[in-house]
Formats: sequence, structure tokens, C-alpha cells
Amino acid sequence: MRMPYYPLRDVPLPETTRGAYDEWLEAVDRELEREDCDRNELCRKILTDIFYPDLAGRDPASLAPSTRIALLQMDPRNVTLEPEYYHEIDTERYARVKPLIWLWEMFDKSPLGENVHLGVRFRRILARRIFKRCGRNFKAFHFVKLSFGYNLEVGDDVVVHRHVLLDDRGGIRIGNKASISDFANVYSHTHDIVDPKIVETPATVLGDGVRITYHATILAGVHVADDSMVGAGALATRDTRPSTVHVGIPAKPVKEKPADRQRRQGPPDPLADE
Repeated sequence: MRMPYYPLRDVPLPETTRGAYDEWLEAVDRELEREDCDRNELCRKILTDIFYPDLAGRDPASLAPSTRIALLQMDPRNVTLEPEYYHEIDTERYARVKPLIWLWEMFDKSPLGENVHLGVRFRRILARRIFKRCGRNFKAFHFVKLSFGYNLEVGDDVVVHRHVLLDDRGGIRIGNKASISDFANVYSHTHDIVDPKIVETPATVLGDGVRITYHATILAGVHVADDSMVGAGALATRDTRPSTVHVGIPAKPVKEKPADRQRRQGPPDPLADE
């Protein structure tokens, strides 16, 4: 017996609300397109407007010490992130993407972050400027965590769900139509068993049509082959077989996907590029 077919349905918004969202997203996109855009300042302004709109024009000296400290967090120049402490970081490349990564993370922690319609489109605008490559219709839901960001290559129609870690320290390549489910972890660095300061950074590859399901972990250097699946809670320590389901710790092949089944051509994705 086949399971019901449930493509994403369109969710209507009030016309004035949709118009306000479009106007704001277009303004952010236009500003980032400018060659002279100061990304740090743009991040500071957007986050201040979201979190502390009443303090935007206040003299910091007039504020309570804790409020001043909180306000400083709106500017990525006042913040350090864990990847900045990694020895192999390309500081010039990271300086370009850090304001956008901080904007992404803080947006997700704001009242705006849980709004799927707004959040998917906002993160897509940022991803196109953070990733090494970002294909069409990229969808990231809230609380996706990146490392360097600039070592991510993402194909078309990729979906990354909630609370996913994409540790692109050594590089991650994600193929077309791949899907990463909630609370999954994809790594591209590993530590020596004796001395954790000895670090290897092999690239990790998720092929076309791959599905990484709930709470699964992909270790550094693994190639998840085209159309294969890593099951819920599994730990992929080595390359997978194409069109095969892998489960367990460590993940092992248990079932080939039916050769006579293909993805249906459903209605247009309501969250796709417009």
C-alpha cells in the first residue's frame, strides 16, 4: 500500500502583508547588490531595527551598561564566532561573509525567524552571497548553522530543514534535489584521536537526490552517493551506495530503493524562487 502524496500547499497571506515583505526583501537585496555596500553596517542597521528600534538614534553613553553591551551585539565587528579561531581560516573571504552569517543567525533568533514565507526568502538572499555556489530554489528553515560558509557548494532545489549543522570547514558539496532533515549534522573536519589540535579537513559530498533524515550524522570525507538515503539517527562513516537506504551506527546498506518508482511532478513549489 502506497503512502498518501502530499506536496507542499500554497499558504495565502494578506496582500498588504505580502507586499510589505516583498518590499523589505527587495530593499535588502538591492543594498547587497551595491558594489560599495558596507555589509557590517547593513547588518548592524537591520538587527538594530529588529531588536532595538527605540535605541537606533540614542547616544550609547546614555544607556545602562547591560543595554550598551546588548546593542553592541547588533554589529558583527563587535562579535567573534567560533570559525574565526580556526587556524586555516581565509580571513579575507570570511570577512566578506561574516556579517551575513551573523545577520542570518540573529534573524533566526528574532520574532521574524519562525516565519517560513519570509525566512526562506531572506536566507536565500544571504546564501547566494555566502556560499561558494548556491543553486535555484534553495530553502533553509530556521536555526541552520554554518562554519565558514564560503566552502559550501549547493545545487538546485536543495532543502535544509531546522537545526541542521553544515560544517563546511573542509568543504561540503550538495547536489541537486538533496534534502537534509531536522537536527542532522554534516561535517568536513575531524580531529586526531590523540592530539585534537591535529585536524584533517576532507571535503564531504552529498550527491544528487540524496536524503539525510532526522538526527543523522555524516562524518568528514564521506561521499553520500546519488539518490541514497541515510536513515534517522544513523552515522555515516564511509561512502554509501547509490539508490540505497543506509541505517544504523555505523550506517550500513539495508535496502535498495525501488527502480520502478520515480518522483512525481507535483504542483509548483510555493516557496520556490519567484
